[in-house]
Amino acid sequence: MNMLNLSSNLVRFRRERKITQEQLAEFIGVTKASVSKWETGQSTPDIMILPQLAAYFDVTIDELIGYAPQLSKEQIQKLYQDFAKDFSCRPFAEVLAKTQTYVKQYYSCYPFLSQICALWLNHFTLAEDPEKRREVLSDICDLCEHIKKHCKNISIYNDMTPIQSVAFLQLGRTQDVIDLLEDSCNPVKLSADSHKSLLLSQAYLLSGNIEKADSILQISMYDNILSLLGNAANYLAIHVNDLNVCEQTIARIGKLIEAYHLPGLHPNNTASFEYQAAICYLAHNKKEEALTHAANFVTCLSTLFADWQVPLHGDDYFTKIEPWFAMLDNGAAAPRSKSLVLQDIAKSFDHPAFTVLQGDPAFEKLKRKLKELTQ
Repeated sequence: MNMLNLSSNLVRFRRERKITQEQLAEFIGVTKASVSKWETGQSTPDIMILPQLAAYFDVTIDELIGYAPQLSKEQIQKLYQDFAKDFSCRPFAEVLAKTQTYVKQYYSCYPFLSQICALWLNHFTLAEDPEKRREVLSDICDLCEHIKKHCKNISIYNDMTPIQSVAFLQLGRTQDVIDLLEDSCNPVKLSADSHKSLLLSQAYLLSGNIEKADSILQISMYDNILSLLGNAANYLAIHVNDLNVCEQTIARIGKLIEAYHLPGLHPNNTASFEYQAAICYLAHNKKEEALTHAANFVTCLSTLFADWQVPLHGDDYFTKIEPWFAMLDNGAAAPRSKSLVLQDIAKSFDHPAFTVLQGDPAFEKLKRKLKELTQ
C-alpha cells in the first residue's frame, strides 16, 4: 500500500546494478545532475524516459515508480477494519475523505472497491447532514456501477447488486430497485441456484470427496436458514397489523430457531427477528407475549457481545462452515465496530411500540439489562 516511490527505487535499482549516476545518465542521455535530482526527489523524469529507465533495469514501469494497483485479501481486510474503527471514533467527514483517497488510488482493485461500498453503507448514517448521507449513498450506487461495468469477477459483480439495492432504497429510488432485482429474483433462477449447490455436492460425492460435498451442503443450508430468518423478520414488519399472519410466522420460525440453536449460532439475526416479533405483539396489545420476545432479544444480544471477537462461527451441527467464513472478503470480522452497534442497540426500547410497557416490572428489568450491555 505504498505511495509512488520512484526516487528511492532508482537509487535501489542503480546500486543493485553497481553503476554510478554518471553511467546511468550516459545511457539515458541526460546529465548526472538530472539523475541526482530524480534520486533526491527534486524532480522527476519526463514521462517519455520512463520506458527507457524500466528497460534498463529490466522491470516494469509500475515496478520502477512503485505503483501497485492491486491489494491483497489480507490488506483489504485490514483496511476495512481500520476504517470501521476510525468511523467509530473520528469525525465522519475526515474518515470518509480518507476512504475516498484510497478509492482513487485503487480504482481498479475491485475486491477493495466492493468492500468500500459495504463500508460506506454500514456507516453512512453517521453523517449528521441528511444531504451528506444522500451524497454518500449516491457515491455507493456510482461505485457499484463502476465495479459491475469493469470487473470480470462474476462473484464480485453479483455482490454489488444487493449493496446497490439497499443504497437505492435508502435514497427512495424504488423503481431502480425493481429494475435491478426483478429479473435476478425470478423464482426459477433462485431454485436453479439451489440446484447448482445440489449438483455440485453430488459431483463431489460421486468423485469420492465426501468432505467437500458435506461442506457445500452445510454452507448452503446455513445460508438459506439465515436468509429465511431475515426474510421472516421483514415479513412480520409488513404484516404487523395481521395478528394471524404474525402468530403463524412467529410459531414457525420459532421452531426453526429452536431446531438449529440459532440464538447461539447467529445471535445477531435471531435478535432482529425476536425484536420484530415483540413489536408485532405490542401492536395487538399482547403484552405477555411481547415481553417473552423482548427477553429473547436481550438474551441474544448478551450472547452476541460475549462472543464479539468471532461473531461468525459454526456449532456441533454446522461443523464445516468456518473455513468458508475465512474465505469471505472481510473474513469472520463484524462489519461494524462494537461501539457503533452498541449505540444503535441502546435505543432499541425507545421505539414507540414499547411505550405501553413502561413501568411494567419485567420490562423495566429488561431495560436495565440492556443498559448494562451497552455501557
